[in-house]
Amino acid sequence: MSCNVQLRTAPDRTPGLVEQLVAVWERSVRATHAFLSDAEVAQIKPFVPQALAGVGTLVVAEREDAPVGFMGVEGGRLEMLFLDPDVRGQGLGRMLLTYGIEHLGVTELTVNEQNPQAVGFYEHMGFSTYQRTETDEESRPYPLLYMRR
Repeated sequence: MSCNVQLRTAPDRTPGLVEQLVAVWERSVRATHAFLSDAEVAQIKPFVPQALAGVGTLVVAEREDAPVGFMGVEGGRLEMLFLDPDVRGQGLGRMLLTYGIEHLGVTELTVNEQNPQAVGFYEHMGFSTYQRTETDEESRPYPLLYMRR
């Protein structure tokens, strides 16, 4: 897997790239966030481009020049990590997070408690929960786990 995927930081977040990453985000969320309704995904989607534009470092995983995953890091905190469902289970999440830890100083992250595969992945990568909230940042009823390494 890793031999045909390249990681690159994306200082220029062109409209075309953002559009591709929003599509990856949506496919990822629909595959992993079963607790969100279609209406909720549609409600969140318009905020994804501003999140992509605002995060300090955006790392894109590409295969054959097409994004298949990405992560955003700000000040040692993993702000987002999404993979196209077609590439899940192939080591790409580990590749991205390891890059974030080794090159961008990632030591903290937040994850939806209702996404048990992600929680397990982060625990496997050495993160543990230090705080839990009943709601997300928008006060919706989605518990969050705050984790650090």
